[in-house]
Amino acid sequence: MKIDPLVPPSEFVGLGGVTHLCTGGEAPWLKAQEEVHAEFARYKSAGFAGRAKVYERGERCREHMGQLWGVPPDRIALTPSAAEGMSYLARGLDWREGDNVVTTNLEFPSVAYAWRLLRRRGVEVRLVPHRDWLVSEADLLSAVDARTRVLAVSHVSFYTGQCLDLARLSDGLRRTEALLAVDATHASGVLRVPAALTDLTVSSSYKWMLATHGVAPCYLSARAEARTEATCFGWRNLDVWPKQRAERAPDADVKPMPQRLEPGNPAMVAVMFLDRALEVLLRVGAERIENHARDLSEQVSAGLERLGRTVISPRFRAGRSGNTCFLADDAKGVQDRLADRSVLCWGEYGRVRVSAHLYNGSEDVERFLKALAKV
Repeated sequence: MKIDPLVPPSEFVGLGGVTHLCTGGEAPWLKAQEEVHAEFARYKSAGFAGRAKVYERGERCREHMGQLWGVPPDRIALTPSAAEGMSYLARGLDWREGDNVVTTNLEFPSVAYAWRLLRRRGVEVRLVPHRDWLVSEADLLSAVDARTRVLAVSHVSFYTGQCLDLARLSDGLRRTEALLAVDATHASGVLRVPAALTDLTVSSSYKWMLATHGVAPCYLSARAEARTEATCFGWRNLDVWPKQRAERAPDADVKPMPQRLEPGNPAMVAVMFLDRALEVLLRVGAERIENHARDLSEQVSAGLERLGRTVISPRFRAGRSGNTCFLADDAKGVQDRLADRSVLCWGEYGRVRVSAHLYNGSEDVERFLKALAKV
């Protein structure tokens, strides 16, 4: 089946003559961002009125994220990184000795280790093992008990590309007090992200959301907000002005979401880049992008198996994502030899990740497979 790109590769910088299949590591740059940078430069030089324009764009970005994730925009903060969003729960919950956190032993470090200092307070971190590279939702839920405070997972695995069933996890936690915390970095922008099923969803922006480093939208549920305390403070998340003017009072109240998680200025130029990228994603449509990526994943997976490669990504469609991964002892070498043939993938830690997004089509898959057969 021939699959055409949903967005022409010509709308991105540097894709002429290149087969770009590494959005799971770093997305290519939209040419339209040149206009955004010029707009930011004009606002930056325009004093108070210019700053107001920048922040208007920030609120528009928040609204676009609400549309993408299906949640109210005033529950989305613009944090600096996915690691910071996940760590908010680790710092802000009233942990007690004997509590536990459930995650997996195949997790990204910022999810697995956000809780590392809590061990000193008697909190257990339970690393549920994968089974032949796949993580079972049933195994995760079986590890949850009455003292579990957080179940923390990636929506899509950075290592295998497995997409977890968040609806199943959310339903399984319904009779517990545990919060569901999700890193959607490898899902947001390519798969539909049901953030409303979670208590915290955070995502980097430089991969599938087609923006860059410096901003990570973070959804926080009302339930999670009620259970946590802010632990970092600044002019933006404290109710200082106009109440206090120049002189400081002994204390100041913490503002509610979304400023609660924004103690200082977000990286506004990165926010403006994200806003522009979200316009592209929303215009194409989340469901359409999801189906496109899974169709391409099926083609990649089938081709890899024909070449005798060991695919570690799920075969069932709901478990697929934009990432299709296969084992390779010399993963970095495979990556480099493919790059010599103008095919960009991501190889590290014993596996190669092939990432297909909205600017890819079946011809990219064919070029990748032909190049791989030669390396």
